[in-house]
Amino acid sequence: MTASGLVGHDEIDALIMRLRLGTEASELHGSLCGYLAGGGSLRGTSVLAALQLDGEATDPSPEDQALLQRLASQCESELLDPELGFEPLLPEDDRPLTERAEAMVDWCRGFLGGFGLAGTGAHAQLSEEAQEILRDLGTVAASAFDFGNESEDEDALIEVQEFVRVAAMLLHTECAARDASTRGTLH
Repeated sequence: MTASGLVGHDEIDALIMRLRLGTEASELHGSLCGYLAGGGSLRGTSVLAALQLDGEATDPSPEDQALLQRLASQCESELLDPELGFEPLLPEDDRPLTERAEAMVDWCRGFLGGFGLAGTGAHAQLSEEAQEILRDLGTVAASAFDFGNESEDEDALIEVQEFVRVAAMLLHTECAARDASTRGTLH
């Protein structure tokens, strides 16, 4: 757990190793965020079942289940944060640039997969802007980076990270608004 009490990248990485999930921490976080942003609900199901992740290990321990639930709650609250505090879960800034860039690709790949798992009903009605955001996230997810000037590369990664951060919140807002309007109100 990080100093702020939030579930951190290293904690999720250790969980993935224990459960032998065959994914990366950033990809798992991206999948969960994409699932929630796309209108998916975790009520009545576990995080691993919702994301269709099967580990090679036995069922998660109660502690691991609790950690996954804390991560899900953290993702939900950050995506809803009126202060726009959402951040993709990536390795710390002191990690090598290549590791952080690859984690960003993994996060986007996971986000798109999770978004797709949330269901296609509302997705067919996405605005043109939201559809463009999904295409742009797909471009990032399919990227391979060439590194040259470390300062310029660092700046480029920061720009991509900011785009991805805002993109996830915009998609969540659009899908949440659409879900609310399709539920209607009771009189």
